[in-house]
Amino acid sequence: MKKGKILALLGALIMALMIVYSLSTNTFMSEGSLLMGMAWGQMSMVDLYVGFLAVYGWIWFREKGTVSRIIWFVLMMTMGNLATCLYIAKAFNESNDKTEFFFGRK
Repeated sequence: MKKGKILALLGALIMALMIVYSLSTNTFMSEGSLLMGMAWGQMSMVDLYVGFLAVYGWIWFREKGTVSRIIWFVLMMTMGNLATCLYIAKAFNESNDKTEFFFGRK
């Protein structure tokens, strides 16, 4: 469980650093418009957000409160896989075994 948490936090760190780097080198609007002008750019965005929603289904299942579910939805849709990595680290931190990791404490 500890290795999984470390890997998730490492993924979050890498994502955060890449976001800072990308924002410091160019604007999202200029490069994003180029990306969205290409069929594979559009395909990549659909693929990305379908993946976010799939992971969010797991988050919805694990979380008990409506407020936390809404917060994680907003984080997933705005921060993407940075939020995914943070949630996975959170799930590892709250879990004593694989069952608790996947299903939460019931």
